[in-house]
Amino acid sequence: MNTRRNFLKKSLLGAVGASLANGAYNSLQAQPLHRTMAKEDPFKLGIAGYSFVNFNLDESLQMMKKVDVHYLCIKDFHLPYNSSAEQIAAFHAKLKSFDVTGYAVGPIYMKTKDEIDKGFDYAKRVGVDLIIGIPNHEDLGYVAEKTKEYNIRYAIHNHGPEDKLYPNASVIYDLIKDLDARVGICFDMGHNKRDGRDSVADLQKYSKRIFDMHLKNVTAATKEGTTCELGRGVIDIPAYVKMLRKINYTGSCSLEYEKDMKDPLAGIAESVGYFRGVCDGTR
Repeated sequence: MNTRRNFLKKSLLGAVGASLANGAYNSLQAQPLHRTMAKEDPFKLGIAGYSFVNFNLDESLQMMKKVDVHYLCIKDFHLPYNSSAEQIAAFHAKLKSFDVTGYAVGPIYMKTKDEIDKGFDYAKRVGVDLIIGIPNHEDLGYVAEKTKEYNIRYAIHNHGPEDKLYPNASVIYDLIKDLDARVGICFDMGHNKRDGRDSVADLQKYSKRIFDMHLKNVTAATKEGTTCELGRGVIDIPAYVKMLRKINYTGSCSLEYEKDMKDPLAGIAESVGYFRGVCDGTR
């Protein structure tokens, strides 16, 4: 029977995870990892910007370089909403120098129509076609109108049992299923699990409206569950990867690492290595 332990052994946690397991943390800091994401898979591995909430852009990109990840969901603490065209151009140039692409913006809380307007204007100026957002229920129709006007997709983020608006993917889907097809879901698989849901089953059930996802594992399928390294939680990651292939998911799987946030590199590296090892081991 394939177990998480077997996958760890097969993959050696990727090059990064192996280095960490051997205690070679200083070596990880000294050299970037040169390893390509499995070419046979249509989905991309990225990192959600919130993972770097305590770090400036250069520090964040250095960590991405060390774990060889090339897609970033942009947060406003790295690129403020009021950024000028010159500042946005400089931001993208900085990302390019690290071989990183900013593919989306958010999550952005949008409590009024004015904030929705500003969010879409921001995404257009940044040059992305995807917003990760949290609007009020009464403004969902307005969000749908803006997706048509801008031809920018809008993915609503679920935040677990504490979130009165969008605790899980099922709630989001029921609210958006009759709206324009450019309104969808940013599937936070960890928070979905904390709300008592089966994240593998929900990935399949709502796949047509899942535009983005926050890749994470959690310690328990309860409100008290917390983010942990990807291979150490209660979500069956090998089953999740197999489902990604089954539904032919082509978007980003952006690791959102919310543990040890003042020193996240080791956990990010272990999670990235584990995910890549699972991708290799399940092929």
